[in-house]
Amino acid sequence: MILIINTSGKDLEFVLGDNYKSIAVEKQSVALPAQCEKFIAECGATWRDISAIGIVVGPGSFTGIRLGIAYAKGLGLGLNIPVVGISAFDLYLAAMPDAFVAIDSGRGDFFVAANGLSPQTMGIDELEVKQMEWPRTVGHKPFDLKLGVSIVEQKIAGGDLEPAVPMYLRPSYAEENKGK
Repeated sequence: MILIINTSGKDLEFVLGDNYKSIAVEKQSVALPAQCEKFIAECGATWRDISAIGIVVGPGSFTGIRLGIAYAKGLGLGLNIPVVGISAFDLYLAAMPDAFVAIDSGRGDFFVAANGLSPQTMGIDELEVKQMEWPRTVGHKPFDLKLGVSIVEQKIAGGDLEPAVPMYLRPSYAEENKGK
């Protein structure tokens, strides 16, 4: 079974088999290990049943993404199973391959990508023009995390076992304000 973990937003999200759970937490760093173990048990599974882990690598919360990747890598190392990075763009485009993905960054611009357009940030003026090149725009509603299972399966089957690394599309607040 493939375990999918998402810490890129304010909540914790998990998928295992046909099971999905979103858990509102105050501190992801404190809640992640216990909530993940609880979710696996609720699914009637054990750690030995997990054959791979998919982790959402961004875009999203800088700290949440780093936390999730570190946790997934620790599990993968301990269980001797692959850890595969998947982006929010992968998830949106798995549902609608012909879409333009525009995710509000919360900082006055958008994280965007599409088939034929590399992930990047874009202001609203450029976005309004660029999105017209695709038949639909998505990103304003949550993605379907369950699609992560098939994405991980495809990546493993294709030998795409690159290390899971954060998808940073711009510098962090700390990097932007360094020396100010």
